[in-house]
Amino acid sequence: MLLSKIKNYFENNFYRKFNFSKKEILYVDNNENMNLLIKDLSKSEIIGIDTEFDWRKTYYPKLSLLQMVIGKKIYIVDCISMINLSLLKKFLEDPKKLIVFHSSRSDITVLKTNLNIKLNNLFDIQIAEKFINGGEIKNYGFIVLKYLGYKLDKSETNSNWLKRPLTVKQLNYAAEDVKFLLSIHKKQLKILKKLNKDKDLIIEFRKEAKLGNQELYISRLKKLRKASKEEKDVFLWRENQAKGKNLPPSYIFEDKFLKEITQKIKNKKRESEEIIRFFKDNSSARDFLKYIK
Repeated sequence: MLLSKIKNYFENNFYRKFNFSKKEILYVDNNENMNLLIKDLSKSEIIGIDTEFDWRKTYYPKLSLLQMVIGKKIYIVDCISMINLSLLKKFLEDPKKLIVFHSSRSDITVLKTNLNIKLNNLFDIQIAEKFINGGEIKNYGFIVLKYLGYKLDKSETNSNWLKRPLTVKQLNYAAEDVKFLLSIHKKQLKILKKLNKDKDLIIEFRKEAKLGNQELYISRLKKLRKASKEEKDVFLWRENQAKGKNLPPSYIFEDKFLKEITQKIKNKKRESEEIIRFFKDNSSARDFLKYIK
């Protein structure tokens, strides 16, 4: 039923509204459906959220879709369309609203960097499952199968989410990624209360929110625990360069060259050809030569 309905909408270039296993789905790329979403957000105390994005060729992730399950409705928000996404901020940051995720950190980062939405009050079903099963990290498909007996189709995981129009399979995948969040949250919460672990989880969720909301360079810098001050200085220069050009840091130069570049500077071997050969981006190489002078 779902596939035939979506197919008809795609053929008419009007995929706005369809049904999926008793949940009404609205594709939000116009003011009318955005107004419906805002109305439901204003009344809801619990919201399930997932995002689809691309993070392969840029410093910051590029948000494509924001999926939300609210009661019996699923909203798929097209973040590339010209709708006013700033309207979502006050609702998603409202401490009275609980936001349910699976593996929340990357979604929190995406929302912070793209929409300046800073989430704090959350429930992560992956972290909750870790507490329930004794410390093992489980993927979304495993958790859905365990609690609801439904096997997900994950064939669109590495899909091109920036391309339009989206395919039937992409929309189906995006809808399924949020459809089960609230049902699983409800089941997990009952178990956690019996185990007397529900309050302990709040601390873990706050830690995850903090990590997701922080600047990207902070978590990367922490991996350089044994690095010298000079190496950290070069690392931070690369981060600022990558941020300014909106390129992945590895597109400036790869991590494996950090120590060698720093050593050449320290030994005052600053011949341009000795430095430039480590860089993938020529303009960044020239900027670095100016920096070390």
